[in-house]
Amino acid sequence: MEERWLAPAEMRTWLSYVATSTLLESVLDRQLQRDSGMPHAYYQILAILSDVPDRTLRMNDLAALTQSSQSRLSHAVNKLETNGWIRRTQCPNDRRGTLATLTEQGYAVLVEAAPGHVRTVREYIFDRLTCEQVEQLGDILQVLKSGLQAERGVDIPLPGGAIPD
Repeated sequence: MEERWLAPAEMRTWLSYVATSTLLESVLDRQLQRDSGMPHAYYQILAILSDVPDRTLRMNDLAALTQSSQSRLSHAVNKLETNGWIRRTQCPNDRRGTLATLTEQGYAVLVEAAPGHVRTVREYIFDRLTCEQVEQLGDILQVLKSGLQAERGVDIPLPGGAIPD
């Protein structure tokens, strides 16, 4: 079978996506490091835990939601636990499982970091788009996310926004 190479418009779109996602991750990481002393990956872990029942998840579920390896997640959670932001406990119904729970201190840190993070997301994404473009981008990303999740057999729910206004 002959390879289907990207057409010029597809290549421009692909390269724009790669550059944009790389630049955006860097901007978000720098802002969180500067304002809150944490990388974007730590913020993501705290935000996910803030939005689940009892602010607790099994480590393997947290790894799936963050798309992290167990070792990478374990390293991050070690740091978050040292900071007092997460507490790890043994899963009561599965001795092999470990639970990660967002502490009150971790939730307070997240609530403090959230406004700056949201301002940065708004500045670099939503303030640059029309309402119609926001809808289109949301639709496009949902189609891509659904296809990727189906391929990997992973369901990554969209957070409901547990951070208060």
